[in-house]
Amino acid sequence: MRGRQNLWGYAFLAPQLIGLILFSLIPVLFTLTLSFMKWDGFGAKEFIGLANYIDQFQDPDFWKALGNTAYYTILVIPASIALSLSVAVALNKIKGKNFYRLFYFMPVVTSSVSIGIIWMWILNGDFGILNQVLANFGIQGPMWLTDTNWVMPSIAILSIWWGLGHNMVIFLAGLQGISKSYYEAAEIDGATKWQKLRHITLPLLSPTTFFIAIMAVISSFQVFDQAYVMTSGGPAKSSYTFVYHIYEAAFVDFKMGISSAAAMVLFVIILVFTLIQFKMSKRWVHYEDQ
Repeated sequence: MRGRQNLWGYAFLAPQLIGLILFSLIPVLFTLTLSFMKWDGFGAKEFIGLANYIDQFQDPDFWKALGNTAYYTILVIPASIALSLSVAVALNKIKGKNFYRLFYFMPVVTSSVSIGIIWMWILNGDFGILNQVLANFGIQGPMWLTDTNWVMPSIAILSIWWGLGHNMVIFLAGLQGISKSYYEAAEIDGATKWQKLRHITLPLLSPTTFFIAIMAVISSFQVFDQAYVMTSGGPAKSSYTFVYHIYEAAFVDFKMGISSAAAMVLFVIILVFTLIQFKMSKRWVHYEDQ
């Protein structure tokens, strides 16, 4: 009987396990192997050791892409978490929150290319809607997508808006999982709304915040669609992100080994940041049963 149950368990695990091996584990191992080789994608592969990694660490475009991606991450993550949490708290106790949840989530399921094209028109420095609105208040809007100082904040604004609904829905689920008894006890003790938010909501919501923070870091380091559609990495490579660098090395220059080396560096960076977050989570993540 136990053997039969184990077989059923393996049968249910098989589709996910096979998919994980075929579409995640094998590609990662292939990329790791390819990072030690010279290959244009068509001819024979040539083993060259660590030459691709040395080339990347000496390449100014590598560091430019890494710096731009880090800057983008710093812009997006705090603002995205704070804004989505604020919206979730505001929607948690109002009527018709299912409608608002659908309304905020709609951009998440919209094509990234469509979103990018629409925001190109919104952020157009000459006749864009945003600058026209600012002009009504006597404010001269910048050239959002052609100014080297503004292009990355512009992409960050788009990303914050685009991911707001996703994070908000997760925060809203976390808020609804907090027992009302905590708030009732706090009200009996005379706690204000701010005190309940600070001492009950935020601590008990910390596991949700932790999950969103991890996913946000991973997503931010993998930003590509926005820069590719809206700016093509420009102007002057001010929006040249790390994944754009990987794409350009592979499918523009046809240097598959160099592209794989850059991809493995990105993998290590994301892994290190994720491990750091897990390590630091012991200090601020609180679970209800504790």
